[in-house]
Amino acid sequence: MSGLARDAAAFKSALHRQDYTSWHSQPPGLQPQQPPTSGDDSKKKKRPKSNVVYSQPADTGTGTNVNTQLVYLVNHLKQNGNPMRLQDLAILTNTPVDVDKVLLEKFKAHDRVIHDPKTDLYSYRHDFNVRNKAALLMEIQRQTRKGGGLSVRTLKESWKEAPQAIEELEKEGEVYVTRTLKDGQMRMVFWNEVKPTEEQGGMPVEKEFHDLWHGLEVPNDVDLLKALASEGLQATASAAPNVRPGAGMKKKGKKSAPRQRQVRITNTHLKGTIDLSRDYVAPGAAPK
Repeated sequence: MSGLARDAAAFKSALHRQDYTSWHSQPPGLQPQQPPTSGDDSKKKKRPKSNVVYSQPADTGTGTNVNTQLVYLVNHLKQNGNPMRLQDLAILTNTPVDVDKVLLEKFKAHDRVIHDPKTDLYSYRHDFNVRNKAALLMEIQRQTRKGGGLSVRTLKESWKEAPQAIEELEKEGEVYVTRTLKDGQMRMVFWNEVKPTEEQGGMPVEKEFHDLWHGLEVPNDVDLLKALASEGLQATASAAPNVRPGAGMKKKGKKSAPRQRQVRITNTHLKGTIDLSRDYVAPGAAPK
């Protein structure tokens, strides 16, 4: 019994030494999440908005094709408007026109490129070579004598100060200018052959007559007919063509018989010699 008591005492002592607190411990409660502060939002990087339209091809510069580089060269020469050196063109357009022989030959042979061998400068060939108001007036006179005017846009491409010169010529009475109805922009210019003088005419109409003309009101159709009838007049009617009844309509009736087509009879030279309705039998042979 002493051994048994000793084992029981050892077991009890072991139980006292064991820590049971972890068995009955409760897990800590879940802490509610705090909403993000404004400082957290500021730390987030916003995606920058891009204005790139990905459906369109990107501008890759002058490219490597000779014809593409030629277009860039001619357009830059046109926009500049002044004579340029070949080296300056190569730098500004980023093209090897100063070292590429094929590109240089095509550039010189272009119908819009003018090369001055004395100064070795290149310039753009415009439709009209005007650089002052006098030359502009002469060109307008030349085109008007041919039966037409000049486009103001085309003249502006040839000379940037052409619109201002055209307005001055219009005030002087040298040219007529047509404008758009929407914004009044100049469209075409014509030479005024009749100078505004008191003897030959061409002077602007006085404002009094302008006001009288625009002050007149055109009556409507009913009042106009009444006014004509009161004066013993009659409105003219459009003369309609007299169309005979049934004209243009085919006569209805019996259908005529189809026309007999004449058939050419061949072998008429054998008539009376050989009966073509019978089979041919050689002479001396017995008939079948």
